[in-house]
This record gives sequence, C-alpha cells and structure tokens, in this order.
Amino acid sequence: MHFEHLTSIHKMLLVILGVLVFATVLFWIWKKIKPGAQVDELMTRTKSWWVMASIFAIAALVHPIISFVAFGFLSFAALRELSSISKNARIEDRSVIFWAYVAIPVQYFFAYMGWMLPFLIFIPVFMFTWIPFILVLKGHTQDIARSMSVIPTHLMLTVYSLSHLAYLLSLSIADGGRGLLLYVVFLTEMNDVFQFTWGKLLGRHKIIEKISPNKTWEGFIGGLLSTVLAAILLKFLTPFTTNEAIGAGLLIACTGFVGDIIVSAIKRDFGLKDTGTVIKGHGGILDRMDSLIISAPFFFYYVYLLHVVR
Repeated sequence: MHFEHLTSIHKMLLVILGVLVFATVLFWIWKKIKPGAQVDELMTRTKSWWVMASIFAIAALVHPIISFVAFGFLSFAALRELSSISKNARIEDRSVIFWAYVAIPVQYFFAYMGWMLPFLIFIPVFMFTWIPFILVLKGHTQDIARSMSVIPTHLMLTVYSLSHLAYLLSLSIADGGRGLLLYVVFLTEMNDVFQFTWGKLLGRHKIIEKISPNKTWEGFIGGLLSTVLAAILLKFLTPFTTNEAIGAGLLIACTGFVGDIIVSAIKRDFGLKDTGTVIKGHGGILDRMDSLIISAPFFFYYVYLLHVVR
C-alpha cells in the first residue's frame, strides 16, 4: 500500500512508530559509545513512551466505547495514585473519596454522549459543592478546610482534565477526533523529550530551581520551537491551518511545561521521586501524564473554539 493511500491515522501511527524505533536505536548506540546518566534518562523516557504510545494508539483505533472505558480506568488509576500519596489524609476523608470515584463514570458518560454543558459543569460546579457538603455532614471540622480543597483538586487533575482527551473522540472533525487525540498526545510527550534534550545540551539558566532543578530556559525555548515545528509537520491530522498549527504547538509546549512543574511540586511536597510504580522502572501514571493534565483541556478548548463553535 502506498503511503499516500493511507488514512491520516495510519500515517500518524507510522510516524510514531518510526520516531520510537529511531530514538530506541539512537540511544542504544549512544549508550554503547558513551554511557552515562543522561542517556539512561533518555532511554527511560523512550521506554515509557512506548507504553503510552501503545495505549493511545489503541484508543484511537478501537471502538469508541472501549476507548471511553479505557480513559475512565486511566483516570481511576491516576486518582487512586494521587490519593494514596497524599499526606495527612483524615479518616473521615476515606468515605468521601468514594464520591470522587463515582464521578468518573458520570463524567465520561457525558463525554461519550457529547453533552457539552453537563460535561463542563458536573465536576467544577456540582462535585465542588457535593464533596464539601458531605464532609460537613461527617461533623468533624478539624482540618476540614484542607480536605475541602485537596479532594476536589485531585478530582480536577485526574478526572476532569484527562476526560477532555476522551471528549475529543466525540467531535465530528479530524476523523472523529482520533487525529486530534494522537496529535495532542504525541506533541505533548515529544515536547517533554525536546525540553529535556535541549536542556541537557544547552541548559544554563534555571527557571524554577526549587521545584524542578533540571528545567532551564534553554530547554524550554528549544522544546517550544521543536514542538511548533512538529505541530506544523503533523497538521494533516487536524483541521488546522498553518497559523493555527503554530498556535497549537505554542499552546501545547507552554501548558505541557505547566503540567510538568505542577506535578513536580506535588512530588516535592510529598518527598517523592515518582508518584507510583505502575510502569515498572518508569514511575506512576501521573509521572507519565503530568504534562497532559494541563495541555489536554487547553488544547480541547482551542480546537472547540476554532472549529466547533462558529
């Protein structure tokens, strides 16, 4: 089959496969020639990207219902991971967290149905009221303000934000949103790799040393420019013009960076290197999804405002 006869989804999957194979071989050769911590970190990130790429490639290819269920389980795992590492959780909070888990199928059902208004307000409005109310009914006010803040925030980071990836599949553009899903996931993950690589090669000036000492302005700018270039090259997956693709690349690079440092700050507060061990040797769900937590909703509304709301 000639390349021009392939669908945009299949073209993207071939691109992802090619990039992963190239990176795997390149870093393997690099390690043989000049072993060190830098190439070890790059190999670790590449191995974890193989896992994440497989998950999202399947989500883009299988029946939408299966994809929505899979995304729901992803949010469940992320919420469970974040809840398990939280410090000073009260005994009274344990039964309240149950309601956070109940919110997962409801939120993804709204996404599957394409019901925009319920999708938008269910967690930020209803659950942000319901959870504090249930905490009040428990009758224990010691540290209740902290619980009222922490549990809804966990819900926003792990369920509300990630559910925007699933909602892309309910859009009637870009091959049923599948192209957009692969586009934002691939660019977000590659931005992480680009920023890390440029930072190691050229990094001199720290951005937020107390939170993430490896983040540098050189790495951020190099990653941003590389991500913009990739966004233009891969715009065949989207309905974007070249200018819109440039905007998407800038947005994904900046918001991905924000998501990364937010999770880094959480881990530093808890005294952890990784949020979990679900991907053996490569950390937890949040370690691999940190950038997407912020880039996913921003990218979704960027697409929605440009190509859905006219």
